Amino acid sequence: MQIADLDGFRVHYRVDGDPEGPPVVFANSLGTDLRLWDKVIPLLPQGLRYIRYDKRGHGLTDATPQPYAMGTLIRDAEALLDHLGVRDALFVGLSIGGMIGQGLAVKRMDLVRALVISNSAAKIGVPSMWQDRIEAATRDGIAALADGVMERWFGRAFRETEELSAWRTMLIRQTVEGYAGCCAAISGTDFYTPTAGLRLPVLGIAGSEDGATPPDLVRETVDLVPGSRFALIRGAGHLPCVDQPEAYARVLTDFIRDTGHAGAAT
Repeated sequence: MQIADLDGFRVHYRVDGDPEGPPVVFANSLGTDLRLWDKVIPLLPQGLRYIRYDKRGHGLTDATPQPYAMGTLIRDAEALLDHLGVRDALFVGLSIGGMIGQGLAVKRMDLVRALVISNSAAKIGVPSMWQDRIEAATRDGIAALADGVMERWFGRAFRETEELSAWRTMLIRQTVEGYAGCCAAISGTDFYTPTAGLRLPVLGIAGSEDGATPPDLVRETVDLVPGSRFALIRGAGHLPCVDQPEAYARVLTDFIRDTGHAGAAT
């Protein structure tokens, strides 16, 4: 277990692969911890430094009182990467992680040399929707939301497997503070203008059965960046790295290689 103490705020993270290799950083979705990437990382190219972490209020990272601002979540990622001495990373962000990645790429060009916006967008949903979810989680607990979340997270075929129960358990074991706090951060975020100003390699990934960030929403965001590319994973939901890990790894590996990241200097 690796814990970074960032001025008294403790962040749980994990590093796989070559500790001296070019860094690839993963940021998770709402309601998940760093195990989100367990199936994908073993399928990716060797020789890279794969870094993943639990965001505020999730997994083994400290929870603080809600609500959270997106700027706070971006600063958490920034502080962790500075703590680890990371520069010129390829940043893979899924859902709220994709929003964190957009904000970090705008704020710290030295940290992010290429960006994957996976199942995410510059703006997701409307404030009233997020407020309803915050109130429900705070009043009734995350378990009250779990069945609906599972339908958005996964394609139909995956929802029929025994593995679904483990992901439902992961969701409901997150802290209410962390879940509701991150809902508030998403609610208050509109990155259309700053993301349109990005000039770096960008890949958008969407799942054809994603009930949270449909493919057209993901494509609309990545199209803001000139020269970006887009990949659709058929049969996948909001977490294609879980229900279609081989396809996800192929798309991500191609991007890693095409951007020259696998051969980049550390």
